[in-house]
Amino acid sequence: MSVREDVKQLLAKEAKTMTWLAGEMSKISNKKYTMKSISDKLARKTLQYEEFILILKILGYEMVFKKNN
Repeated sequence: MSVREDVKQLLAKEAKTMTWLAGEMSKISNKKYTMKSISDKLARKTLQYEEFILILKILGYEMVFKKNN
């Protein structure tokens, strides 16, 4: 699964749109995000790690690293 698919799946699960996400990201980060800019970053695989963590935070999720046994 790709980051793009993960983000789209989480947005669907939370019944939120990319436009809503862009607005929330802009509010929190004081950077300008649009639906197109996020969509383009996901398509080009240029979304930064910090941006992905911000998306997770906005949607109420966190990333957990678990060691395999």
